[in-house]
Amino acid sequence: MASPDGEPTARAAAESGAAPDAASGTASGAASGTTPRQAQHPAQRRTLVVLSVAQALGGLANGVALGVGSLLVEQVTGRAELAGLAATLLTLGGAGLAVPLARLAQRRGRRVSLTAGALLALAGTLLLIVGGALSLAWLVLPGFLVLGGAMAVNLQSRFAATDLSTPQRRGRDLSTVVWMTTIGVVIGPNLIEPGDALGAAIGLPPLVGAYLISATAMAIVVAVLWAFLRPDPLLAARVGVPAHAERPRLRLGQHPRALAAVIAVAAAHATMVGVMALTPVHLGHAGQQLGVIGFTMSAHTAGMYALSPVFGWLTDKVGARVTVLLGAGILLLAVLSNLALPVSLAPVGLALLGLGWSAATVAGSTVVAGAVEPRLRPALQGRSDLAMGLTGAAAGAAAGPILGLVGYAGLNLAMLPLIAAVAVAAIAATRAPAVRQTA
Repeated sequence: MASPDGEPTARAAAESGAAPDAASGTASGAASGTTPRQAQHPAQRRTLVVLSVAQALGGLANGVALGVGSLLVEQVTGRAELAGLAATLLTLGGAGLAVPLARLAQRRGRRVSLTAGALLALAGTLLLIVGGALSLAWLVLPGFLVLGGAMAVNLQSRFAATDLSTPQRRGRDLSTVVWMTTIGVVIGPNLIEPGDALGAAIGLPPLVGAYLISATAMAIVVAVLWAFLRPDPLLAARVGVPAHAERPRLRLGQHPRALAAVIAVAAAHATMVGVMALTPVHLGHAGQQLGVIGFTMSAHTAGMYALSPVFGWLTDKVGARVTVLLGAGILLLAVLSNLALPVSLAPVGLALLGLGWSAATVAGSTVVAGAVEPRLRPALQGRSDLAMGLTGAAAGAAAGPILGLVGYAGLNLAMLPLIAAVAVAAIAATRAPAVRQTA
């Protein structure tokens, strides 16, 4: 017969995307009245502070890099059509490092993994400084690829925030670290001019000095993570969990809800990148001034990060399914706004695009964070970050030809299947499992 309390517990766990915890045998994401509230791990507050500082500085480094990246590529190659390679290589670098860093975390813990990613990003900034100073494209382009380590650290940090989190606070802890990116991406572009002036003072060519700021930020990130991310949150979370002799292997086909969660996050990211990447071009063609374009992109960035704690709270209180579906609805509203509103009101549509991405990504990532048993989580999280990076890069690459063929309205309409995929995957990822049977 069915367990008298099995269904409510299982259903609550499914809503938050949690899998049974290997240490306790209970659903780690259950949030119903049948599940006792867990006490916060004593190291969790310190972990969140360290990750938040690293996230803000890493976002600053990325903000500077993206702010002048296309200009630096054009400067060293002499070809304007190659300028977009900066953002593309950063994205691909972050995607390519996602799985290796997740495997390193599985073996050695978050401290080693995140520090290694930050070291790679620091090496990338040094390549950009040297390559830019000598005007060597063959150093600058790989520099952006390696700098993608900062993006990989940025993504993995949000999962590190959940390693010691309780099921009742998983969404809020994840969203806190995501929100700290706001500081970096807002401050970073404003440091480009002072960095360039610093570079000029020591004899560097234009644009190169800005990467002195990125290098300094990443050096501090390395030091903060290595010195202060103690105890290691992932290793601390394994205390009391039975060790397994064999190396854990994740087969997504055996975890359909985990696979659906990865699809939901990736589809939301592709929707955001696909529209965002070509909006500045669209506005430029429509005759908008640089100030309008800059304000539009600032509104988009604010939408992406500023309200992430609200979506984390919603995920914990009303469930991941509702929050991801809310994100899909806001993405749809963004597309409709871009179709219906005059070009002068583009900031409205781009702000909504950022908000929809934030809701779907925070809630979807919360599902990913607990969708499988603890020993498989780093592998799943790496796969999710890889999927985000690849789909984002593909959407950004496809957006140009789509815009050329069917215009900005057609580009927005092309996102509708992706938004539908977010909604369908959200429902699949949070579907309650079958009621367990007892002997």
